[in-house]
Amino acid sequence: MSMNTMIRKSTTILTYFKSNYNNFFSTSTRRKPNLTNHHPRRFNSTTSPNPIHDQVIDFPGGNLKFIPQMTFLSESQQHRVPCYRVLDDNGEPIFGTDFVQVSEDFAVKMYNNMVALQTMDTIFYEAQRQGRISFYVTTNGEEAINIASAAALSMNDVIFPQYREQGVLLWRGFTLQEFANQCFSNKFDNGKGRQMPAHYGSNKHNYMNVASTVATQIPHAVGAAYSLKMDKKDACAVTYFGDGGSSEGDFHAGLNFAAVMEAPVIFICRNNGWAISTPTSDQFRSDGIVVKGQAYGVRSIRVDGNDALAIYSAVQAARQMAVSEERPILIEALTYRVGHHSTSDDSTKYRPANEIEWWRLSRDPVARFRKWIERNGWWNDMAESELRNSLRQQLLQTIQVAESVEKPPLADMFSDVYDVPPSNLHEQEKRLKETVKKHPHVYPTNISI
Repeated sequence: MSMNTMIRKSTTILTYFKSNYNNFFSTSTRRKPNLTNHHPRRFNSTTSPNPIHDQVIDFPGGNLKFIPQMTFLSESQQHRVPCYRVLDDNGEPIFGTDFVQVSEDFAVKMYNNMVALQTMDTIFYEAQRQGRISFYVTTNGEEAINIASAAALSMNDVIFPQYREQGVLLWRGFTLQEFANQCFSNKFDNGKGRQMPAHYGSNKHNYMNVASTVATQIPHAVGAAYSLKMDKKDACAVTYFGDGGSSEGDFHAGLNFAAVMEAPVIFICRNNGWAISTPTSDQFRSDGIVVKGQAYGVRSIRVDGNDALAIYSAVQAARQMAVSEERPILIEALTYRVGHHSTSDDSTKYRPANEIEWWRLSRDPVARFRKWIERNGWWNDMAESELRNSLRQQLLQTIQVAESVEKPPLADMFSDVYDVPPSNLHEQEKRLKETVKKHPHVYPTNISI
């Protein structure tokens, strides 16, 4: 293109802009711009002879005022977002607190499940240390988030867990024997022995299979929530993740998608301070996770994750809003992982043992809730002793039963993916069976070939 041609085209564009200046910035009475119309006139403004700070322009998202000063948003708020709490560390209700009342039977059921979860984690952790199962993940210190959130939901709500929410499944009726069957990968395991221990799943209980890959369950939950909305179901999707999960791209994509599509999904973040050995201070500089919800246009709240009544009240309110208003809700539950990340971890290598012990003794959510029901006259030492002894005996029995049941047949390793398995899978199955027959001492004696 010649220089004259370029000048001529530029002059034409400039002339067009000048002649249409008033059209570009004409007065608008619309609340929102029409984002489907790409004509320049969608950027309308209200102008006046007043100074610049009186001028308003209708950018995508709504009206904005102009200001003459150059002002940057602060990298952090002056004050941290407060944390909703009902019970103090001694189990005393805070004066003037707002929470959902629970009956004696319901409160005792919640406490029984919290103790059952705590006991199950202890027994199964010991079983792994004895070499009876290969892996386990505990919920020590996070029992309130598990049980109280589950108690506030409907059985129709679809759960997308991370790998520290076995309490949600426990509340929904998954039996101690079913937990043991999964951990020992026997033929009664819903996953046919193909999942790692503590990676549960149950169609019956609307509890999607656990996946070890961090945060992949978040966009899945959003998609399920949008489906529930399209089908006009009286239900929502609920997804759990840790503070480490909020550092993954799936978290950000999930929140944005949910906000834009107005999907009825509850995001429950267990901010326990550690993503395995990485502290939150090395993950982000924001005020935790709760402010990220606001940034994406998601209604959010910060809750004391060691306070069962606070969690129950917040999740119940969140579910009501998610379903009735068809909107996503983010809950940041502040807690502390008292146990190791998993049986493959030694957390004393990256955090002081006295810190762990302080949280175990001073801020145990199970002990806090027990103090509250005891003050109400709903619990006593005798009931406590009977419950814990009974649970321990039940769990030891379930382990013995699960351990004695034969493993799923080898053929199950190659099923459920293809309608007609390809030839390479047939070949792999054949070679595996030959290997088991050739080296029987390496494989369990109760495996079916």
